[in-house]
Amino acid sequence: MATRPRSILAPETSVIGWRWALLGSVLGIAMALALFAPARWLAASLAQWSNGHLELVNPRGTVWNGTAGVVFSSGGGGAESISLPGTLAWTLRPRWNAIAGALDIPCCAAQSLRFTAAPHANGVQVDWQDGQSRWPAALLSGFGAPWNTLKPEGVLDLTTRAWSMRWDGPRLAMAGRATLAATDISSSLSTLRPMGSYQLLLDGGPAPTLLLTTREGSLQLSGSGRWNGKAFRFDGEASAAAGREDALSNLLNIIGRRSGARSLITLG
Repeated sequence: MATRPRSILAPETSVIGWRWALLGSVLGIAMALALFAPARWLAASLAQWSNGHLELVNPRGTVWNGTAGVVFSSGGGGAESISLPGTLAWTLRPRWNAIAGALDIPCCAAQSLRFTAAPHANGVQVDWQDGQSRWPAALLSGFGAPWNTLKPEGVLDLTTRAWSMRWDGPRLAMAGRATLAATDISSSLSTLRPMGSYQLLLDGGPAPTLLLTTREGSLQLSGSGRWNGKAFRFDGEASAAAGREDALSNLLNIIGRRSGARSLITLG
């Protein structure tokens, strides 16, 4: 009785098929993790990256589409923390070389804050679409000293134009312009309310600069600074308008080094 010859290709074909099946399963799992990664993963990464200064609480959804509360904190385990009213909603969309994102913050921005984040060899570059937003000055207390001592109140209006941030390892480069208008600012260290309104102008470039001016008010502030890639070096001064010296004396003693009627401010 004749026997049917066995194919010598069968075992190899079987192995190849098994490998392709395994590869397909791994790719499927990887895609599922990428597409449906829970929002808490993004929250954990953001908290670690910001050293606990910025936290997403009660995150829901996925890394790509989600919502959460926002808390500004003085750091891991810090005593000071400020929560924004309402929730933040985000949308992230991958591109071939970057990620396009939109942040919806009803409490603080009438329109979505949009950006594009592109990774590179040593870090990431984030380009922001021109936009405007309004924030409570009280959130600064969540960043610790000196803000948790000053406990500022008032309104912060932020306007960005061609604003870009590029991280190369620990160094941060900035381009474009960001303008912060601080209106009707007051502090727990003075009974004078409000103390004044101010403008902070940040110009990016090879050597980013910072300029502080007083728009109006009893507390006169001025100064300038320069970014060195890791921190700002700022030198300024504060003084009281005529007739307001007594009401602002305690504040002037705390925010800087007294030199006659002035208080000299040095940061960095």
